[in-house]
Amino acid sequence: MTANPSASRHAAIAATEADVADRCSVTIRHRTFAPCLRRHADNVPNVRTRAAAASRSNDPHRWEKRLARLRRPAWLGTIRRTSPLSDHWGRERGTPVDRYYIEHFLAGERHSIRGRVLEVMNAEYTGRFGTGVDESDVLDIDPANEAATIVADLAAADEIPSETFDCFILTQTLQYVYDVRSAVEHAHRILRPGGTLLATVPAVSRVARQHLDTEYWRFTAPACSRLFGDAFRGGTVDVRASGNVLTAVAFLMGIAHEELSARELALNDPFFPVVVTVRATKAR
Repeated sequence: MTANPSASRHAAIAATEADVADRCSVTIRHRTFAPCLRRHADNVPNVRTRAAAASRSNDPHRWEKRLARLRRPAWLGTIRRTSPLSDHWGRERGTPVDRYYIEHFLAGERHSIRGRVLEVMNAEYTGRFGTGVDESDVLDIDPANEAATIVADLAAADEIPSETFDCFILTQTLQYVYDVRSAVEHAHRILRPGGTLLATVPAVSRVARQHLDTEYWRFTAPACSRLFGDAFRGGTVDVRASGNVLTAVAFLMGIAHEELSARELALNDPFFPVVVTVRATKAR
């Protein structure tokens, strides 16, 4: 007698369901709870169109896909929600995940933050990571910023003299500059020969509420290699991507980096970057 493939698949699924339910059962204070594999279906509106149902019935791999979901169930827990845990990148919970990568990058570049240093919006990182800083300047497009010593648009910064700075710290700024190529070219121009640009850009991030209409870009490592490589011809450009799928999800959800382990933060997966860092040195 020929075996019935459909019956075999149903038997395999039933066995897998029983196995997953057994493995997921937990005992708490002598009371056993077995998570129901289909419980979420009771909480989510079951809206199905005839077209969608027909599409599923015609999918020859639907049983394999169902088995995959049963074998590796997506227990999303706290993050099974459509709004983040924090509306401020996790600042009220601790330190935002992207800042972990930014500050780790700058800590490794202390020797470059020297001489006359320019930073955007404030001089926080110049003070924290600088070594041998002779003079500190702050660039901002906003004239209301009392910390700014230079008020200018980096994409049109002709008023800033060429070859003025030994180091330019440019963190998480270029996503707000529409003419990003011009901004990078000006960053190169205002550096002295041998000067270093330390830039970071987001690969993954929520859109800031106050910049919904003025936040333009997300970046990849290859894009940065070309963008900064074109502007710093004759110099050196080192581009690195930091982050992984867990830290990317955590950052989007507003989970602080203190809520992740050192091992989880240290793993860098080029397919899931959170931040791209750039060290670009001007030719002498």
